[in-house]
Amino acid sequence: MTNGHINPANVPDIALKDGHSIPQIGLGVLRIDDEGVGPVVESALEAGYRHIDGAAGYNNEAGVGRALAATGYNKGAQRETLWVTTKLRDSQQGYDSALRAFKDSLSKLQLDYVDMYMIHWPTPFDWRSTDTWKAFVKLRDEGFARTLGVCNFMPADLQRLYEETGSWPAINQIELHPTWQQREVVAFCKEHGIAVEAYSPMARGADLNAGNGTIERIAAAHGVSPAQVILRWHVENGTIIIPKSVHAERQRENLDLFGFALTADEHQAIDALDGPTRAGHDPATFTYA
Repeated sequence: MTNGHINPANVPDIALKDGHSIPQIGLGVLRIDDEGVGPVVESALEAGYRHIDGAAGYNNEAGVGRALAATGYNKGAQRETLWVTTKLRDSQQGYDSALRAFKDSLSKLQLDYVDMYMIHWPTPFDWRSTDTWKAFVKLRDEGFARTLGVCNFMPADLQRLYEETGSWPAINQIELHPTWQQREVVAFCKEHGIAVEAYSPMARGADLNAGNGTIERIAAAHGVSPAQVILRWHVENGTIIIPKSVHAERQRENLDLFGFALTADEHQAIDALDGPTRAGHDPATFTYA
């Protein structure tokens, strides 16, 4: 279900604390150029995706917008079946600058509203999330952004945002995969009703070979791919996932996670792969876009 509509791939929704619900599986569009992203989004929509996760910093919002307009998903009844996320550039954090940036994103996406607007990185060394969040609340109150979220926020960042604004985000999007499970962050989010969304859900492919063949053995037992095993693990954990693929066949495979289930032992074997090394950047020191 998405906003009351059945999605064709039977992807379940995750209910959020703000009353909205998000399809548990979406398409990520990081590192796809503006010209190339259109066909990728169109093939995903055809496959049954009803959740597109983008960002101003990916420099392809205009391409996503052209795809939405070409397929009719930018307005009317079709628009209501689709969840579209975009994110604020770190360099445009702040109250007035966030409002200006959002207007630009909305124009490029050719939409009247987005389903979620997110702070991309917390930049605790140059904290502007408080003023930024106040701008986000204005956008929500005016109907331009239905759900407000953050990315890469650690518990200290979430706590500071709450103390300074009185608000918890509906979603925290973090790097999360079998070898980097961020259990403390996940536990903090669950304690405060914040849904967890995983980017790099397979560690950019590195986790497909994790555990000396653990993932491959489980995949063989079910007659599915290693990627499907990892994504199924996320689904069973209640995590929202946004796997990226530019290939239509793989996009369909990444949606096909509901014809099998992991056994308790298999799920625990994947839990045991947790490790000390992230694939991406440290939110305490990194700024993007």
